[in-house]
Amino acid sequence: MDIHEYQAKEILSGYGVKIAEGGMAYSPEEAVQRARDIGGHIWAVKAQIHSGARGKAGGIKICKTHDEVEAAAEALLGKRLVTHQTGPVGKVCGRLYVEAGTDIVKEMYFCFLVDRSSERIVMVGSAQGGMEIEELAENNPDAITKIYIEPAVGLQDYQAREMAFALGLEPELLSHAVKTIRGCYRALRELDAGMLEINPLVVTRSNELVALDAKMGFDDNALFRQQKISELRDKTQEDPREMAAADRGLSYVGLDGDIGCMINGAGLAMATMDMIKLAGGEPANFLDVGGGASAERTEKAFRLVLADKGVKAMLVNIFAGINRCDWIAEGVVEAVKKIDMKIPLIVRLSGTNVEEGRRIIAESGLPIITAETLAEAAEKAVQARNEAVAKEAAQGA
Repeated sequence: MDIHEYQAKEILSGYGVKIAEGGMAYSPEEAVQRARDIGGHIWAVKAQIHSGARGKAGGIKICKTHDEVEAAAEALLGKRLVTHQTGPVGKVCGRLYVEAGTDIVKEMYFCFLVDRSSERIVMVGSAQGGMEIEELAENNPDAITKIYIEPAVGLQDYQAREMAFALGLEPELLSHAVKTIRGCYRALRELDAGMLEINPLVVTRSNELVALDAKMGFDDNALFRQQKISELRDKTQEDPREMAAADRGLSYVGLDGDIGCMINGAGLAMATMDMIKLAGGEPANFLDVGGGASAERTEKAFRLVLADKGVKAMLVNIFAGINRCDWIAEGVVEAVKKIDMKIPLIVRLSGTNVEEGRRIIAESGLPIITAETLAEAAEKAVQARNEAVAKEAAQGA
């Protein structure tokens, strides 16, 4: 789960990280009032969306008068910002963060990340901040410092000092840097965050260390014990299909294709998507219904996949181990009858009671296309999709 910049900054501030003064605004009038409350003569008006690279998309505007603040707010509120992280669909800005201008002397990059490959937490830093870390890693990898932290031991002071030196900070800022780094680490560990990024972390003209931007991502599986974090969720920034799935206990990831998938098991789901692509199609989603795919759960999964109006064909691929193919077949038949499907349905069953499951589908009288192997199922799904698209084109002509 991701949160907004202002939420991340509020959290970090509670852990001793210094931030610039700022306030939320939901209208141009509120934005001007926030600027008046902050005072000064320069402000940053920032669109609050779950994405980096907002500046490149025009989502951050520097203003020197209240009229400029109002104009910036009018331009940003309701605007759909498209970045390389949002994809072509973009995300709509529904709230703004108005922040005091900062006199910047130096910009740096700083991040904590859970590294699953090493089963440790990695602290990443660079003296070159304010730019995309992917771009920096490609063009100048030597400019990035990585320090691995053993979770059982925790962050050590010498590691925090090593990172402070790698960031090129002056000796008089060393203690402040160590405090900031330790505060970030505590926030990551105590709140079950998987990622904490400050870009840029800046040194100001008054020689202070300030987090000018902040991003945090949290482990969805730990939200049950992080109620305050869970309450920060902004569902308007997330794929509505994924939110609907999460609310129903299903693992769903929306994709850009038009062949809907319902599969049990994450590994089988990924293999199925690979086979669809190999056959020349594009999957519309990743959907793992899990081991206990009851008739009710199967119907929910069907409705979730079909809620995507771009789906032209649907593939059900079930390998029954804990489950049974006859149970799945009954659930599929019941779901199709209730939903009144208008698109081709391809079903491939394998495993426990597979013959009985195939018999139930064959005797259902429904126009369900069956397949025995994964490759055959993928080929039939792509063929059915192509025929459906061709039929739509002919009707439209």
